[in-house]
Amino acid sequence: MPPPALRVGLIGYGYAGKTFHAPLIADVPGLVLAAVASRDAARVHADFPAAEVLADPQALLRRADLDLVVIASPNDSHFPLARAALAEGRHVVVDKPFTLTLAEARELGALARARGRLLAVFHNRRWDGDFLTLRALVERGTLGRIVHLESAFDRFRPAVRARWRESAAPGGGLWFDLGPHLLDQALQLFGWPDSIRLDAATLRDGGLADDWFQALLTWPQRRAVLRASMLAAAPAPRFAVHGTGGSWLKWGLDPQEDALKAGARPSWPPPAGWGVDANESRLTRPVGDALQDEAWPLQRGCQGAFYAALRDALRGQGANPVPPEQAIAVMALIELGQRSAREGRTLEAGRMPGLAELAEKR
Repeated sequence: MPPPALRVGLIGYGYAGKTFHAPLIADVPGLVLAAVASRDAARVHADFPAAEVLADPQALLRRADLDLVVIASPNDSHFPLARAALAEGRHVVVDKPFTLTLAEARELGALARARGRLLAVFHNRRWDGDFLTLRALVERGTLGRIVHLESAFDRFRPAVRARWRESAAPGGGLWFDLGPHLLDQALQLFGWPDSIRLDAATLRDGGLADDWFQALLTWPQRRAVLRASMLAAAPAPRFAVHGTGGSWLKWGLDPQEDALKAGARPSWPPPAGWGVDANESRLTRPVGDALQDEAWPLQRGCQGAFYAALRDALRGQGANPVPPEQAIAVMALIELGQRSAREGRTLEAGRMPGLAELAEKR
């Protein structure tokens, strides 16, 4: 007989909750979206009629029948809600960014350890098909020793929208929105860097928060440029990677976000067409005395793998897919980048205690 399903409570049914968390949770066998904290019950019930809707997040946190609480509310609420959920004895998932400060991230990590609760952060871009492809290229040594990575997340949204992500409120702006994705991917590939230099700016008419950034991370004999813009009508390659054995370029964004936004439900395991990226991917490497350029197949994306792995971890059958120590490392670089931008200079990253796993990737 299969084990009983884990009951999940979701706090927040805005973009992140509706687009990513709710459908991925509902489509992973062994998880049940039991309750949602939202002020718009009709919006929730239009998608998940069986879910109970509570207007107050604190009421959801007090429910003893929930195994897991997922926090997909505005960034400045992540820390207090996660702390309250852990204090209630719940396992917790927090949408990225983990918190607003490194100190808050460390406090939550310590509280989860003290309470013996699983705490994970939703760095879902680890399961984008293009990143999975890049990770395989790096691990197999197809490109030799990687010397240069450019990772760009470009959009064209010239009109500033009235939403907290684009406001001057704490946690608003592109560095907090997309910076965690790009930093997490770089850390997963190469480990902890030696230094960071961030340039962030507000370039749109009427902009209230940074809507463009470029971060330079350094390692011995390796550089990574992480960029994002809201004013890129003709975007650069999503990835441009150069090594001693060749180069790989890939255009366009992973299709899963657009599919989820359009209402697609992937199910788990995902069907054959899910996560298939039709964007261009090219590998160039030496063959004899010439360079050979060829189309390179992209792996399928599978962001639902985060929740499948989380379910298994809660049943004692696998590891936490994104443990707090890894998210704390991202927050350390977010905070260091903010300081670099304020001071207009490169800052040494120093050492991050307890992150031997990241250090080994160097």
